[in-house]
Amino acid sequence: MPIIKATNLEKHYPSPEKPGKTFAAVNNINLSINTGEIFGLLGPNGAGKTTTLEMLEGLTDIDNGDVSVNDINVKKNPYEVKKIIGVQLQSNEYFDRLNLSDLLILFANLYSVSIDPKALLAKVDLENKIHALPDDLSGGQKQRFSIACALVNNPMILFLDEPTTGLDPQAKRNLWNLAKDLNEEGMTIVLTTHNMEEAEYLCDRIAIMDKGSIIAQDTPQQLILDYAPEPNETPIHGNIEDVFLALTGHGLRD
Repeated sequence: MPIIKATNLEKHYPSPEKPGKTFAAVNNINLSINTGEIFGLLGPNGAGKTTTLEMLEGLTDIDNGDVSVNDINVKKNPYEVKKIIGVQLQSNEYFDRLNLSDLLILFANLYSVSIDPKALLAKVDLENKIHALPDDLSGGQKQRFSIACALVNNPMILFLDEPTTGLDPQAKRNLWNLAKDLNEEGMTIVLTTHNMEEAEYLCDRIAIMDKGSIIAQDTPQQLILDYAPEPNETPIHGNIEDVFLALTGHGLRD
């Protein structure tokens, strides 16, 4: 059952190369994302992934086409959509004198909801950092905290924009496990990523974008069968990332 539907979605920006002209950052795309799945948007830089995500979230105006989220029209009721989604952005700025507990309470107040900060931090494995400041956190911990902030309103849908960019292998695996756990609890997750292994491991279905258009869309397994059925060679062992995790301790937290 689709929880997100995008029909003939378009977004245009002024062309940097042709004054007075525009270019299509998102060019007439169609998406249908099912309840309870992890759906990935892949593509090179400038493909239109983040712009697409921002239109689905109601954060960027839609030039043409329509988006519905849980049967709510995003163009007509963007604030109603924001009540049922959580958004983890590529980068975040916080009030640097507030600790993690205070920040979560602040975000919860914006939604007019009550939360247990310690329980929410425990969900992202940061309960022992409840009194820490954002600057005290490692890169992986900051990413997990940004997800905690996105969960204060107990959203139906969680949007993740390149959530593991710049993280070391252990922090990345921790975040993958968190996404899997949230999904198993029933949360629909939509993410963008440049990491092919991440997409294959996490996503039930994938849409691949290039130059503002969707050029392929299916399950990871079916896309492999359709476009890469015969690898150059058959792997006979793990990769260097597996070596790193084995040597540094797979069960350790960053």
